[in-house]
Amino acid sequence: MLNFNELKPEKVFEYFDAISKIPRGSGNMEKISDFCMDFAKEHSLKAIKDDACNVVIYKNGTEGYENSPAVILQGHLDMVCQKEEDYEIDFEKDGLDLYVDGDFIKAKGTTLGADNGIAVAMIMSILADNTISHPPIEAVFTTDEEVGMLGALELDMNCLTAKKMINIDSEDPEVVTVSCAGGSDFTAEIPLKRTEKQGECITVTVKGLKGGHSGVEINSGRVNANLLMGRILNHISAHFDIINLDGGDKGNAIPVSSTAKLVCEDAEKLIAELKAYAEVIKNEITFRESGFELEINSMGQGVYEVIETPSAHKLVYILLCAPNGVVEMSAEIENLVETSLNMGILKTEEQKMTIASALRSNKKSAMKFLEEKLDTFFGCVDCKITKSGHYPPWEYNSNSTLQGLYKEKYKEKFGYEPKVEAIHAGLECGVFASAIENFDCISIGPLMHGIHTVNEELSITSTKDIYEVVLRMLEDLR
Repeated sequence: MLNFNELKPEKVFEYFDAISKIPRGSGNMEKISDFCMDFAKEHSLKAIKDDACNVVIYKNGTEGYENSPAVILQGHLDMVCQKEEDYEIDFEKDGLDLYVDGDFIKAKGTTLGADNGIAVAMIMSILADNTISHPPIEAVFTTDEEVGMLGALELDMNCLTAKKMINIDSEDPEVVTVSCAGGSDFTAEIPLKRTEKQGECITVTVKGLKGGHSGVEINSGRVNANLLMGRILNHISAHFDIINLDGGDKGNAIPVSSTAKLVCEDAEKLIAELKAYAEVIKNEITFRESGFELEINSMGQGVYEVIETPSAHKLVYILLCAPNGVVEMSAEIENLVETSLNMGILKTEEQKMTIASALRSNKKSAMKFLEEKLDTFFGCVDCKITKSGHYPPWEYNSNSTLQGLYKEKYKEKFGYEPKVEAIHAGLECGVFASAIENFDCISIGPLMHGIHTVNEELSITSTKDIYEVVLRMLEDLR
């Protein structure tokens, strides 16, 4: 239990504690949604709840702001549920156990859920306080953001009139985010024909790579294990046949390992070539991938079901030549990856191979072109193509009034301007910006560390500071 007398703003942390007592992992939204509706009823505020458990609460403008344009304050209700291995909790039923450690709030044994519970708490505090000057507010609490922004995608935007939105879903108080990537999942299923082959089975595993998030780390020089495996197989002159190729398990994660299961007649020659080429690769990439290893194991002689040679050649060609990584850098925002893709999954089954890539772009037209490019590339191979999981980008708006106002109020508070940045990952801002014409939006938030992990923590001081900046903005939004 937090001691609210020691935490300021008191009401913000009181609501945060109340929210933290409610189970609200993604997919478990009913109780937290009902909590928001009960809050609205308690404060005599109009509210709606939709079938996706999104909640919108409306509050009229205060005196002098009655006819001002409305503003959206927005955060998401769900959290990522992670726990320490020996910590006992049922995330479907139990709340969190919060405590204070210096300037930070943490949760015992679990994620804290400040991403994005602190946004909900800040917005509720504003809605409950009748001493704050503000224009009409449309408070939007969305669901299942952490599993694909599902709630925002289901929200009927016709329930909103505002053209300006303050999203409170960032973790660096010194940054105002002004653009984010949209994305989609591109999957190719390639049919395989198999034949029997006698020989020695060898497993070859690329391992020890750094990996990382395909939005955050795509331009950091991290090596994709699946593509590296394609390079290695292409280099080998000794004859071999392929049983399986497998690497990665998430489209949006750069694969850290990849395994090829091969059959050969001359295992000694094949292993010698693999070891020699592993040294070449190690010397080439050691400064960015110091943990790289090539593990080779012999599985013994036998008769094995292998992929027919023409199909195997196509698979190696795909791994060698498929587009991957950074496609285009932004011409508008310095050091921003504008368009990229990541071959995150390589999976072999008996009769097919699945290759799945996560696509991202901060430009809608560039995303469409990237999909067309992959259509053309994989169109040369007999395969089934599936495109899914689309979420829209939030394109940079150089004429944003909210950006200017936030920088002004931030400088008044801290004596210097925040950094203006775009991210190569998704935010709900993209969903709203794609649905509402002439939309102006920023994403901000207090200092947090370790989100989505059991080390997650929220700065008390930073929460107070960012809350005050938001109040100053609302006061000026006449």
